[in-house]
Amino acid sequence: MNKSEMIDQIAKSADVSKAAAGRALDATVTAIKTAMKKGGMVTLVGFGTFYVGKRAARSGRNPRTGASIKIKAARVPKFRAGKALKDALN
Repeated sequence: MNKSEMIDQIAKSADVSKAAAGRALDATVTAIKTAMKKGGMVTLVGFGTFYVGKRAARSGRNPRTGASIKIKAARVPKFRAGKALKDALN
């Protein structure tokens, strides 16, 4: 499902216009990004939790040359599915 299909589904389920559904989806995504950028977690009960993980610095290899390179530490987005979502899939 892509963004436009999700907007269509939201508009149909919530009985709102596609424009309003698009604004709601954009606002939701922006709120999640903002919270995660500050290092916080976003928990949607029954769906799951978005949080920030840390990836340590490490060494790797350039596949073209085989030369060793250093890969910087990074903060990465992660998602942990909630029980209701797991149960819905099984």
